[in-house]
Amino acid sequence: RLQKLKEMFISKFGSAPKFYARAPGRVNLIGEHIDYCGYAVLPMAIEQDILIAVEPVQTQVVQLANINSSYLDFSTSVNNIQINKTKPQWHNYFLCGLKGIQEHFGLNNPTGMNCLLDGTIPPSSGLSSSSALVCCAGLVTLRANGKTLSKVELAEICTKSERYIGTEGGGMDQSISFLAEEGTAKLIEFSPLRATDVRLPSGATFVIANSCVEMNKAATSHYNIRVMECRLATKLLSKSKGLEWKKTLRLHDVQTKLGVSLEEMLTIVEEVLHPEPYSTEEICKCLGISLEELRSQILSPNMQDVSTFKLYQRAKHVFSEAARVLEFQKICSEAPANALQLLGELMKQSHISCREMYECSCPELDRLVDICLQFGATGSRLTGAGWGGCTVSMVPTDKLNTFLKNVKKAYYQTDGQRLAVENNSLFATKPGRGALVFVEA
Repeated sequence: RLQKLKEMFISKFGSAPKFYARAPGRVNLIGEHIDYCGYAVLPMAIEQDILIAVEPVQTQVVQLANINSSYLDFSTSVNNIQINKTKPQWHNYFLCGLKGIQEHFGLNNPTGMNCLLDGTIPPSSGLSSSSALVCCAGLVTLRANGKTLSKVELAEICTKSERYIGTEGGGMDQSISFLAEEGTAKLIEFSPLRATDVRLPSGATFVIANSCVEMNKAATSHYNIRVMECRLATKLLSKSKGLEWKKTLRLHDVQTKLGVSLEEMLTIVEEVLHPEPYSTEEICKCLGISLEELRSQILSPNMQDVSTFKLYQRAKHVFSEAARVLEFQKICSEAPANALQLLGELMKQSHISCREMYECSCPELDRLVDICLQFGATGSRLTGAGWGGCTVSMVPTDKLNTFLKNVKKAYYQTDGQRLAVENNSLFATKPGRGALVFVEA
């Protein structure tokens, strides 16, 4: 693959690349939509990745090309980075990583670069292709400008810089992309960022299946509305408990300030919030503020027209999912004889909560989860933002081949469009290593 990338680079730019950078995609085993609420998540890096061949140049221009001809070439001056939020095109994710590093170091005359990109992560599939591109671009810019940072610092910079595209992400994707190690999943905690190895049970294989429904977080408002609903739930829960609600930003902060368990937080949600959607008027009344204050101080610019928010359901999902992550880690470390059943049960509960409470599934994902469970997975759930993308299933290794055959038949071979992409849509994976740079020998 490197040799092919090198040859294409030479034919494109007329000279050889000086170095390569790689950043992996990820699959989140459990802990969906809770990283931006401050809670720990449990992902692993996958073998699929973004690989970029790079040659630093004297001109202050970045030229980007992609092996896949459906992604158009792009070039821009490194001193004038413009990121278009209205059209989330591939090069804008590269520019996020570039801009993040430039701003961190205050680079006045950053190095220009020729870059050729090859990606094996299916796009818009919930396997974090966009964050892998942001991370890879950050790594490339760092190297080309002769700077160094720790992996934790890189992850934090890339998390912030991906928000230039308009997605209010939480940091899981960038953290696992940099901090992953071969052979182990990671429990990733935030504020401060840290990663702990989680040894997955032997005898199980994780299988990713793409629903073939594309979901681009930056192109729809579903994702950012959920982020806002969690923020509003934070404000109402804080106010009801006499906390400084204006300064409390995430659901995790409410729990920390109250010093209670996740189970107790679920009880508080039942007491304080009602299942019916909240109108903006009701939210203002609960907080004792005007609509103008709500819009200017709490709602983000792209949420100004949303008139109702579901707070009870979103908070219930977050606190119960946060508890499932800790339980998952505990089972992995204690490794009881029935670990596969227990972990599978947690994955099933997670999917039900994503479907019913967070409403981030879709009919195709639900069908795919049902098919995977029917053919021998001990657990299956959507992974990534949802509304399309992939499922992850835990399958006893001795059942893997029949499982793959049956899922192919039941989901992919019943539909011409899915049949065309089935080879890249269903695959077993094991925990891969994190982002790195390698130089031509």
